[in-house]
Amino acid sequence: MPNHLSTFGVIHTAISLVGVAIGFIALFQDGKIIPNTKNGKLYGIFTVLACLSSFLVMKTGHLSSAHNLSFLILILLPIVYYAPSLRIFGSKADYVQTVGMTATLLFSLVPAVVETLTRLPVEQPLADGPDSSIVKMGLLILLVLFIIIMIYQAIKLKSQRKGLSPAM
Repeated sequence: MPNHLSTFGVIHTAISLVGVAIGFIALFQDGKIIPNTKNGKLYGIFTVLACLSSFLVMKTGHLSSAHNLSFLILILLPIVYYAPSLRIFGSKADYVQTVGMTATLLFSLVPAVVETLTRLPVEQPLADGPDSSIVKMGLLILLVLFIIIMIYQAIKLKSQRKGLSPAM
């Protein structure tokens, strides 16, 4: 099996899958990942653990573009968690938080798509590398889905804001 996972790779994958699953549960239950809910807090914890553990898993022996996504997520998470208390975002803080949390889930799924397609099925993976056309198509589909989700979230937030506005 040329594409086997190390023991730590299995642990990292399990942590990542739990975080992604919690992120999707939050999306389906609430339409977004809300940081101060149980699911939001668990998502944050597992996502940070997945990002940190990714730095100990290096298929090529050095940092890759997937690790760059981990850095990006680790920078983005605290910003979006605390967006409502940061003056810089003003009245748009709820948009920043909602779209930012969804973006962290998207960024977590990019290496998942690449790794899945280049490792499975074990005997003959669907893709021969990250530049394979099937990987590119998988990432494009993922991007389109998340753009649709983010547009839905923005429309929902806008309609909720209108409902909270006093009648004129």
